[in-house]
Formats: sequence, structure tokens, C-alpha cells
Amino acid sequence: MSKKQLIMESALELFAKQGFEATSVQQITDHAGISKGAFYLSFKSKDELIIALIDHFMMQFTSDIDWVVKNSNNDTELLYDFYNAAFASFQKHSDFAKIFIKEQSQTPNEELISKMRHYDKLTDKIILSMIDRLYGEEARKVKYDLIYCIKGFIHVYSHLFLFFNLPFDLDSLCRSLAQKTNVLAKHSTIPFITEELFQTFTTEQSYEEVTAEQLIELLGQTIEEIEEPIEKESLTLLKQQLIEPSLSPAIVKGLLENIRNHPHCKWVSYLLRGYFGF
Repeated sequence: MSKKQLIMESALELFAKQGFEATSVQQITDHAGISKGAFYLSFKSKDELIIALIDHFMMQFTSDIDWVVKNSNNDTELLYDFYNAAFASFQKHSDFAKIFIKEQSQTPNEELISKMRHYDKLTDKIILSMIDRLYGEEARKVKYDLIYCIKGFIHVYSHLFLFFNLPFDLDSLCRSLAQKTNVLAKHSTIPFITEELFQTFTTEQSYEEVTAEQLIELLGQTIEEIEEPIEKESLTLLKQQLIEPSLSPAIVKGLLENIRNHPHCKWVSYLLRGYFGF
């Protein structure tokens, strides 16, 4: 485990018990068994560490739901698979999910708020593509309302199983929410959020396209951070593909599959899928 990963895991344990504000850098370094100097070699401040944790959680959440929407071949099960991926991600990272939900409405830090909004808009984009695929013209008038209904379902039901210790049957939950979403999509007739109103929400955070140069830099950083040979070699080949394309689409897709489930490769996998059009 790298020093950076050790710091993040130690901080996560303390944040889960005490919250962001009540946890000091000194407490984090003591818990991790490292010096303050070692901490500041990895992170400039506690806020930078918090942003790294938010990135780590939201990158995995975003990449998981994006993969499901883009790779499901069964439209009748797509909503179920989408909700399953969303709640499974919250369940897998439940300690941080609790902190994230609690703190995101309380933090006065503008950089954190901006970061949260960024991922929120990426989620909107993924959900909108799913709605368009499943319902097309049938839900044209209410599709923007549906985005917020779906996000509302995820938010509220996440609260139930994260904070109230309710019996958690993931299969039943996902089938129930898939049914509710279908009912709303097919029978709602009065929209509230119009396309024009939705666009006003997204002007602050545009969906910027990542460049090959940015991806090459990110791949280089990721290659240095991980140790697993298959993922490391796959990342190296993908980086070379960006520099000098020579691989077939099938091979590129296979390399992306090699890295998709590694927790520190999910984001670069998500970005590369978008770049290569998968």
C-alpha cells in the first residue's frame, strides 16, 4: 500500500467517527503512524485530502453506473441493473458514503461544493442517456423531472440502509424502484423541469471533453500508483495507444475490461471509454 493510500484509509476511519471538521492532520498522521512531513508530501492540506476521498468515491460510483448504462444489452433489466450498481457502490463504500451524505449539505468549502456539483452533473448526463434509450419520445416532456426522481430515489433509500439499519434486500429494492421509475416515465404528463430550466442548472458545469494529452498524463500517474501487473501492463498499452494508435478496437476494449474493476483505475477507465467511444 502506498503512503498516499495509507493516509486516505486512516483519514477515512477517523472521519467516519468524528466528521471532517473535528479531525486534525495530527490525528490522521498519528493514526497512520507517519510524520506530518510525510502527510504533506502527499497532500497540501486536509481539504485536499478530503477532495481526494470524494474523488475516489465519486469516480467509482460514476464509472460503475456509466458502465452499466453503456454495456447493458437488455433494456428490460437496465433500470434494475442501474439501481443495483448505484446501491452496491454505496454499500461497498458505506463508511465514506455516510460521511459524504452528511457533510455535503454542511460544508462551507467552495471547492468541495464545486467538486460535488461536478459529479452531480456527470450523473445527470448518464441518467439522461438511460432515459432517452429506454423511453425516447414517450418521456420527452418529463425526462428532466425523471432525472431528479431517480436521483431522489437513490438519495432517500441510501439514507434508509446507511443510517437506520433497516434489513437490506438489494434485489427487492432495485426491482421496486425500477417499477416505480417505469410508472413515472409512462404515466406522468405534467412536467415541472423543462429543457430550458435544466440547461440553467448545467451552465456552471459543462461536460468538458478530456484531451489525449490529459489522458496520457493521468495514465502515467496511475501506472506509478498501482502494483498489479495485469492492470499496470494494460494501462501502459493504453497509454501507448493514445500516443501512437496501433491496436484494434477489440483489443482496446479488452484492455479497458482488464482495468475496469480496479478501484484506482475506475476513473481512467471511465474517461478512456468516453474517449474511444465505448
